[in-house]
Amino acid sequence: MKIDFAQSAQSTLGVEWELALVDRYNGELVPVANEVLRGVSANHPELQDDDEHPHIKQELLLNTVELVTGICTTVDEAKEDLSRSLAAVREVTDPMGVELFCAGSHPFSAPRSQQVTDKERYAKLIDRTQWWGRQMVIYGVHVHVGLDHRDKALPVVDGLTNYFPHFQALSASSPFWGGEDTGYASQRALMFQQLPTAGLPFHFDDWAAYESYVQDMSTTGVIDAVSEIRWDIRPVGNLGTVEMRVCDGLSTLRDVGAVAALTQCLVHEFSQILDAGGSIPTMQPWHIQENKWRAARYGLDAIIILDADGNEQLVTDHLADVLTRLEPIAARLGCSSELADVEGIMQRGAGYQRQRRIAEEHDGDLRAVVLDMVQQLRE
Repeated sequence: MKIDFAQSAQSTLGVEWELALVDRYNGELVPVANEVLRGVSANHPELQDDDEHPHIKQELLLNTVELVTGICTTVDEAKEDLSRSLAAVREVTDPMGVELFCAGSHPFSAPRSQQVTDKERYAKLIDRTQWWGRQMVIYGVHVHVGLDHRDKALPVVDGLTNYFPHFQALSASSPFWGGEDTGYASQRALMFQQLPTAGLPFHFDDWAAYESYVQDMSTTGVIDAVSEIRWDIRPVGNLGTVEMRVCDGLSTLRDVGAVAALTQCLVHEFSQILDAGGSIPTMQPWHIQENKWRAARYGLDAIIILDADGNEQLVTDHLADVLTRLEPIAARLGCSSELADVEGIMQRGAGYQRQRRIAEEHDGDLRAVVLDMVQQLRE
């Protein structure tokens, strides 16, 4: 199977931000995405006229809308794009008594009671995955970064996989599930990997090997389209990008910008290494898998494996070194302030930490947690 890789300018950017729709007063999820999208289309047809790449779109569940940027050069441009779409959604949701929030999961709404969007591909997903598919009340942030050559895609995926726990720890925001504290920083990370073809990416020596894998998945009926490969980090041939899908939902535009900047800078660094004839080191799959679990369990307190020799370090200490190393690249890409916001997340604490603190301050009332996240997004 031949998979083309579209022409893309190096280190251009696209961001996808999944938002939950909740009742203004009790914080419960509400299945009103269709009404919201109709309202947005009436008010701002320019945001939805492009059927292939709308800026505001449906997702699996009717309690969700997704904001999608166009092709951006800088993180600031992507944030402005998302801000415009957010304002357009609020024009519709505010009169409805509907609020927006973003986190890795909803703390208490029952997964089985959530309505699925009426589309054939979603119906097929639920029919195939059954109980697990009906549990997917989860929200994330995806960052695409453009590459100027197809042969960079898989090495860059490998490179980003080394930083999986860093992104997971920074974004972890799903400690509660069905009203219960799971003990994990990110329940979403472990929930999403239950879907077929989701989870950590495989390593391939070259593009032909990746094409062979996709052919095998298609021949055996695992997928109908390459987009159904739902890895946490994946190449996207039709866009000419790599897509970082690790992150739990982030509650503020500032935090979305921070992880977008970290992604853009790392991809640019990897691209420079490859241009210079270098290679990107990989770790054993079992080390990568362990890092994912540690970050999902412990968040910013995770001690992560750094290399194939098994050296370890606290994820925040390693992140501090990474940020220093990436500062010149951030200056070149125009995202220095956004990259600095990564340090802000470490200082303030990640979403899971704030959620637990708010729950404790309100005697375990998880409605207060949702309404706090609503307020964060408002501010």
